[in-house]
Amino acid sequence: MENLKSYIGLNKDRFINELIELLKIPSISADSAYSQDVLNTADAVKEALEKAGCDLVEICDTPGYPIVYGEKIIDASLPTVLVYGHYDVQPADPIELWTSPPFEPVIKTTPAHPEGAIFARGACDDKGQMYMHVKALEYMTVNGNLPCNVKFMLEGEEEIGSPSLAWFVERNQEKLSNDVILISDTGMISNAQPSITTGLRGLSYVEVEVTGPNRDLHSGLYGGAVANPINILSKMIASLHDENNHITIPGFYDGVEELTLEERAEMAKAPFSLEAYKNALNIDDVYGENGYTTNERNSIRPTLDVNGIWGGYTGEGAKTVIASKAHAKISMRLVPNQDWKVITELFTKHFESIAPKSVKVKVTPHHGGQGYVTPIDNIGYKAANKAYTQSFGVPAIPQRSGGSIPIVALFEQELKSKSILMGFGLDSDAIHSPNEHFGVFNYLKGIETIPLFYKYFTEMFK
Repeated sequence: MENLKSYIGLNKDRFINELIELLKIPSISADSAYSQDVLNTADAVKEALEKAGCDLVEICDTPGYPIVYGEKIIDASLPTVLVYGHYDVQPADPIELWTSPPFEPVIKTTPAHPEGAIFARGACDDKGQMYMHVKALEYMTVNGNLPCNVKFMLEGEEEIGSPSLAWFVERNQEKLSNDVILISDTGMISNAQPSITTGLRGLSYVEVEVTGPNRDLHSGLYGGAVANPINILSKMIASLHDENNHITIPGFYDGVEELTLEERAEMAKAPFSLEAYKNALNIDDVYGENGYTTNERNSIRPTLDVNGIWGGYTGEGAKTVIASKAHAKISMRLVPNQDWKVITELFTKHFESIAPKSVKVKVTPHHGGQGYVTPIDNIGYKAANKAYTQSFGVPAIPQRSGGSIPIVALFEQELKSKSILMGFGLDSDAIHSPNEHFGVFNYLKGIETIPLFYKYFTEMFK
């Protein structure tokens, strides 16, 4: 442990500078204008894996952006850890809300990160957390204490739903064979209290279009006589929740996992301040489904949210127009036993059924994935908990996350492996938002904790 801390201390500046250089590349997978940047990032990740000690590194073509695969096999009789991460990032919009340019990383202090945090798009999600694993491998290979085999599968399409990942996994099951999958794309409670994510929500993401007249109309000549698609869409969306914030889609809650009072009581042991939560978001009160706490609403309950809505004139000044079309993007976060394809079908059927005859409705599914729960009695979880306990000085708390990583369920189905979610980000790190950042403490603490997982997993595997 002292050798590990010493190595990190001696190489701290280099580790930070290497991550900063990676963060400068705008690898936005959702925007084709940045396609070359995504490819350049894959090249940079390949080079980093080679320098860290992988004996084999390949850039593997897919129908979309490539997957960077690396491995270091030291003994076929030893267990194999497969590290998954992604090198693509979310779009940086709205740019004007960033306090510094999103692809010009800077280190600033924050209340949560008094030692400084790296501000840049992708700092926490997921370049910073992915790169911790690269540097952890470097430490283990340089010091000759890698206790088992390691493989890396780092993709460039996670932020657009990983459309090529299933294709790659199905065709490379032998290459990807492993005994446990290690992922750092989640967070923890605080820098003083680590946690391990044991559950993820599923996802169904759709886009809706409501069409009224065959062209935009003058609101004076036609207002009140024809349906306004924006008004109609607003009413339809509002009807998707009742007065208790319960989702009104028939069949939506069929099969939803209901946790026992005992399980809910265990979750409630995690430290949480409602006042601090509200203050951090600058809101006067929380909002959500009746009968559940804030932490239950955002982890063990399904949700439906509008992620974007548009139509008509939105430019400067006034334009008196009834738009021909209105649009919205809607995401539904799902819990175990909710199949995302079934939910998408239920949504489509219901949304079409509540539309008046004066408009036409089109629902376009985008992507989705299943929820996931990992048991806390397997050796992967136990090894992670021991690693956190040694690194942070206190045991980790198991937590279910409100986020979705659809590929985790895919990995279990195709590779027959459990995934251990060792996240080091904080809720305040603004992932997917302007001013995303990742604490220097968290980045280095991840590099310190990951080799301990390898040590304990290998010991328990025997």
